[in-house]
Amino acid sequence: MANLIKTKRGLDIEIGGKARPTVGSAMPSDVIAIIPDHYHGIVPKVMVKAGDKVKAGTPVFHDKTVESMNFVSPVSGEVTAVNRGERRKVLSITIARDPETEYEKFGFKPLAQLSGEEVKAALLQAGLWPYIKQRPYDVIANPDKAPKAIFISAFDSAPLAPDHEFVLHGQFDDFQAGIDALGKLTEGKVHLGLRAGSKSTDFRMVHGVEVTEYEGPHPIGNVGVQINHVDPVNKGEVVWTVGVQDVLFIGRLFTKGIVDLSRLVALTGPEACETQYYRMLPGASIAPIVKGNVHTGIPLRYISGNVLSGLQIEADGAIDPYATQITVLDEGSETHELLGWAMPRFTRFSNTNLYFSKLMKCPLVEKVFGKVQFKWDARLMGGRRGIIMTNEYDKVLPMDILPEFLIKAMLAKNIDKMENLGAYEVAPEDFALCEFVDTSKLPLQAIVREALDYLKSEVE
Repeated sequence: MANLIKTKRGLDIEIGGKARPTVGSAMPSDVIAIIPDHYHGIVPKVMVKAGDKVKAGTPVFHDKTVESMNFVSPVSGEVTAVNRGERRKVLSITIARDPETEYEKFGFKPLAQLSGEEVKAALLQAGLWPYIKQRPYDVIANPDKAPKAIFISAFDSAPLAPDHEFVLHGQFDDFQAGIDALGKLTEGKVHLGLRAGSKSTDFRMVHGVEVTEYEGPHPIGNVGVQINHVDPVNKGEVVWTVGVQDVLFIGRLFTKGIVDLSRLVALTGPEACETQYYRMLPGASIAPIVKGNVHTGIPLRYISGNVLSGLQIEADGAIDPYATQITVLDEGSETHELLGWAMPRFTRFSNTNLYFSKLMKCPLVEKVFGKVQFKWDARLMGGRRGIIMTNEYDKVLPMDILPEFLIKAMLAKNIDKMENLGAYEVAPEDFALCEFVDTSKLPLQAIVREALDYLKSEVE
C-alpha cells in the first residue's frame, strides 16, 4: 500500500472556468517562436540562420555552458528570423511551420539495452534534457551531477489545473517508457505522487516507481512540497523533477524514435468561452485558440500557466514550453468600486474573512441562495509595503521551513541563513500562494528567483 501524507495547510482558490474533459479543434499556429528566456539560466548559442530548413528535432541553439545540451525545433519548416535585442541578446527564433510535420529520426537501441549514460546522451542530443529540472536552484538539471532521486507529481492542485488522468489517457505505454528511461539516470528512487482517493488505475499500474499519496489543499500538488515531505534536499545533494507530460516526451523518443513535443493544453478561466483542451506545441501562438473564444468588452489578461505562477503574455503571445494550461482573466483596469476593500462585499474572496463572503459559503446559505461564484480579476488590490511578520505564509505553505525568515534572508542575501532555512529545496512556485495572501504585497516569487540565482552564482 502506498504511503499517505496529509496536510491541512494550504488554500484552494475557487475560480470559475475549469476545462471540460473534451479536446477541441483549432487551426495550428503558422509560426512557432522559440524563446531562450523560457529556459531559465541558460546562455544560448544559435545554430541556425534565417532561411534554414529544419525538421522537428533539429537543434536550433545549444547552451554555451553545457554545449551538448541542445534545444530543438518542435516543427519542421523554415527559419524566418533570429530576433536579437540589446547587446545581441537572442530574443526569439521564429519558424514558419510546414503543413505536414517531418521528424528527425533518432536510431537508438531498445531502451532495455541502453545504459544510463547512453540515455542521458540521447536526451541531450534530442533536446529533451531541458524538461528535466533540479533542486537546488530550480533550473535545468546539470547532467554532470547525478540525482539522489527523481520526483514526478501525477496531479496538479493549482487553480483550474488540467486533469492529468484525462490528458494521459491512452498514452501510458509512452509514460511507462519515460519512467523506465528516467530510472536509468539515478541510483535512487523515482517517486510518483498521486492525489489520495484518486481512482485512476493507470497511474497505479506504473512500475519502477515509489508511489506516495497526498491529501490536502494546494500546493500539495507542487513537486517541491512532495520533496520536502519525502526526501528533503540537503547541501551538496541534487534531486531532479519532471512534469507528467514531459515524461511523455521522453517516452516517445524511445518508443517512436522522434521528438514529438505536442501536448494537451487546457484553456481555462472565467473569461474563456469554450473551456476545454487543445493540442499545442511549445512556442505556438495562443491566438487560434482564444480568438473569438473569450468574453469581449473588457481588458483581458492572458496567462501561460495558472493564475498563481504563470507568465503573462499577449493575446497572440507564445505559450512557454512548460505550460499545461492557458488562463484568461479580467484585467480589472476598468473596475471601479466604492470605498474599495472597506465595503461589505459578498462576491469577493478574502483569506482573512475581511468580507462577508465566507458566510455565503455556508451550506445553509448556499441552499437558499445557491452557490456563490467569486469575482476575480488581476488587480493587486493594495500597495506594496514593508514585510509584516503575521504568520500568513506558514498557513499556506505545508513545508518544514520558516518561510518568513527565509524570505528575509533572501532579501538580505545572507547565504548562511538561506542554507540553514531550506533554500536548497524551494522554487518560486512554492511561494506563489504566500504571495497571494501576503498583506505586504511583496513579489515573493521574484525575490525567491533572484535569491536562488545569487546562491547558485556564489556557491557553485
